[in-house]
Formats: sequence, C-alpha cells, structure tokens
Amino acid sequence: MIEGCCDKVSYYTEYIEKATWNGVMMERREIEEVLDAMQAARGSGRHVALATVVRVKGSAYRREGARMLIRDDGAITCMLSGGCLEPDVAEVARRVMARGVPELRHYDLDEDVVWGLGLGCGGSVDVYIEPVDNDPLLARWLDLLSRGDLAVLAMRLSPERQRLLVTSHGETAGGLGAASLDARVQEVSAEIMAAQSPRAVTRHVQQDGAEAVEVFLDVSAPPPELVIFGAGHDAIPVAALAHSLGWHVTIVDGRAAFLTPERFPGARLVLAHPAQFDAQVVLGARSYVLIMNHHVERDQAALGIAIRSDAPYVGMLGPRARYETLLDGLKDEGVVPTPEQLSRVRNPIGLDIGAESPDEVALSIIAAVLAARRGFAAGFLDGVSGRIHDPAAR
Repeated sequence: MIEGCCDKVSYYTEYIEKATWNGVMMERREIEEVLDAMQAARGSGRHVALATVVRVKGSAYRREGARMLIRDDGAITCMLSGGCLEPDVAEVARRVMARGVPELRHYDLDEDVVWGLGLGCGGSVDVYIEPVDNDPLLARWLDLLSRGDLAVLAMRLSPERQRLLVTSHGETAGGLGAASLDARVQEVSAEIMAAQSPRAVTRHVQQDGAEAVEVFLDVSAPPPELVIFGAGHDAIPVAALAHSLGWHVTIVDGRAAFLTPERFPGARLVLAHPAQFDAQVVLGARSYVLIMNHHVERDQAALGIAIRSDAPYVGMLGPRARYETLLDGLKDEGVVPTPEQLSRVRNPIGLDIGAESPDEVALSIIAAVLAARRGFAAGFLDGVSGRIHDPAAR
C-alpha cells in the first residue's frame, strides 16, 4: 500500500526530473530506452536495478511487462505509473542494489490517494525489482531483448521466484521447480509467441497432481514491420509515426528521387518497380502493408504480392470503387484472391476520425493498423468496464 503518496510530491519531482520518458513510447521503443540506459550506466561503473510490472489486478496505468531502470544515483529511465509508484520503487531498488537480493513489491492503487498525481486507477500492481548483476539467465534474457529475438521468460510469483527461459526454437534454460510445470509453461510460451502481438501476461498454470501456480510470462519479440508501397508526400508522416513507435519501416518505390533518407529517416528503402516486387520485397506473417502509390499499375502489383503473402493486414488507400477496379485488373491477369486473402485487406484505410491533414490521416491509419494487430475493434472507450488493455475482458 502506498502510504502518504501525496506527501511525496517534492520527492517524486526529484526523480521525475531525472527520468527519460516519452508519452508515445511503446513496446520496442521502451525496451531500447531501458537497454541503452543500462549499457551506458554499467559502462560508467554504476549499479542498476530493473523493475518490471509482473501482476495487475483491476485497473492500472500500465500493464504487465512495463519496465523501469533505476541507477544507484536515483536516476530512472521509463516509468511504471502516472507518477506515484516511482519514488518508492526507486528506494526499493537502492536497497536491492545494496543487498543484491530481488524484491517483489505490492502496491494497492487507492484512487482517492493517487488521483492527484495522475494515476487514479483503483487496482493493484506487483513490481519485481532485481539487481542487474552477473546472473547468466538474466544476461541471456537481456541479450534476447536487445536483438528482438522471440522468447519468453517465465517466473513464479511464489516465494521461490524461479525462472524458465523458452526461445522460439524450443530451447530452454533454468526451471520452475517441477518438470510438469516446466512442460506446461513451455506449451503456454509457444502459444504466446505464436500470437500476432505477443504480450507479457500473468497466468495460473496447472501442473500435474498439484495446485495451479501463478506465473509471470515476460516476452521478447521483434518489432512489427510496416511496409509502405509508395514514397509520396502522404507516406512521410505515416512512416515517421510508425518509426516513433518502434516499428521497422520499409518504403518501396521505383522513384529514386522520392526514396531518400531525408524524407524517410530510419526507414529501409527499397528501390523497385512493379516487375521487381516479387524479387525484392519480402512480406512475412508480421508484415503490415500499406499501399499508397497513387498509381494504378503500381498499386495493382503491390496488392497482388501483398494478398499472396502471409501479411495479416493489407491496407489499400483510396475509395472502394478504385479498390474493386484493382481487383478486376488482377482477375484479368489470372489472379483471383480467395475469401481468406480478401479478409485481410482493408479499404478504405484508417479510423473514421474526420482526419483531413496528412498528419491527421497518418494518425488515423497507424491507429487502425495498431488496433488490427492487437485484436481491438478501435471504438470509443467511453462506457467500457474492465481492463481496457485486454480485448478479451470487454
């Protein structure tokens, strides 16, 4: 329970002034911030601790898997809440670093107490705070996170706090204290890694002949890829917004003058004409495609390669009548999409928010892609009860 939270305003301010936090930071971007700060701190000889949200009950500002890094001088990178948890977590982290012993900290988020500092959720969270030391399992996990390799780190939330690392190739390290539990957690981990948007979660996992065990399953996953066919002016804010969210962005166009790092900083640029798409553009099961060439031949070729791929989302810019014309053109070429292939195509693209400017349209498009990736309907949150971060809880 947070005691005297509102009395800690000045104390909180001391820490927030040292914090690195971006309000739009999501998933991969946040992981990169934490790992970069960790490397810099350890390179300068400072001790650090990692705080991870491992259990959420009711409503909370963040969800399982949120991370914060704390240096031994109190500086923090990223945040776990709207501001009230950070001072106490930082104090616990100092103790953890001094003793070399992890702690599992429970916080009841009393809405009346913490609303004034921007939290106001009325749920509870558990935060696991551990020193970043020479633990081989933790070192391997951090390496997987840094590379964006698909893997799960499972941890018992019982006093034992044993951990099991499971990679996408079925390799394991560590253990949770029982062979049957390890086997079941490996099955659950495989299910998580097979999802379009793998996310950290806490579950009760059943083991043979014993009570279910509460296990936190943290996830390392590669960033999603956004492939944009077309390097026109309207693609610039779309690519920039996706990049700011930590996505890998690829721009495909046959016009060298449009396809420049100055227009698309941080993006992978593929110079290709329609006849070269099959050879130069690779679309996988985690590739999200936007087609916005404003050119019939290029759009038709891009649509053809996209629907034949495993891409789960294909967004086609333009009115419905134009999309149907492109489908007719593909049929004339002998390409007849299946119902399953057509179900992955969205046209027109974006959310219906009244967007007009290129930046507003980009926001509409990226929001729609994000909702599709995570399995949300993208409606208003007004009136929604339950956990807003979980579509299954609606």
